[in-house]
Amino acid sequence: MPELEHFLPRYAAEPPQETAPYGRWAERLGAAFTTAVGELEPDPEEPAEADGIGEVGELVWYPDRTWHGRTFVPVSTRTTTRLEAYGYVRYVPAGDEPGSEPRALEGDAQVTGELAEHNPDWKIDLCESVVGSWRGDGDVAAMTLVWGRPLVSGAAHAVAELDGIVVDRCPIREGRFTLLAPDDFHGDTLEVAVLTANGEELARESLYEDDEDPEA
Repeated sequence: MPELEHFLPRYAAEPPQETAPYGRWAERLGAAFTTAVGELEPDPEEPAEADGIGEVGELVWYPDRTWHGRTFVPVSTRTTTRLEAYGYVRYVPAGDEPGSEPRALEGDAQVTGELAEHNPDWKIDLCESVVGSWRGDGDVAAMTLVWGRPLVSGAAHAVAELDGIVVDRCPIREGRFTLLAPDDFHGDTLEVAVLTANGEELARESLYEDDEDPEA
């Protein structure tokens, strides 16, 4: 195997360990996220937020990922003002002691008016949030939680790539996936691809909008 140009934290997070939250556990997670949404203030410069954030609807949970002693469970929902609220709940997992339970639940939330149904050119619906950093050889990578759903049929796996190197992967569960990978490292930025069960690439998206003029 050829030597990599830079040290990279590949597959830094544990693979998903739990099924989708349900029952009292889902209620605890949902309460933490709903609290975070309630603390948001509408952006007066965003026309989509003119009617306020609104109340959250049904919560959609994504696969969990554990990194740096914290478990992250991403979530998204539509609000009563036709926005999408998205974010995650993080917590310290239960220990090995009898009776130990997850603790220090904390929600993080954002909202957007950019919805998949308004963007027919999207192939993957993505959300992301920086959750930490990793110091490498001469630069610091932004450890980024990425979650979403493929908008093409037949997708079985999602992968995160940095400069053409796969740095994380996740099976697609119930049409959703979660990745946790280094971004913005030595000028390289993350791309997310969804693949069939046989490894055939179906779609690819960058975390960054292409601001270049296509006619330039």
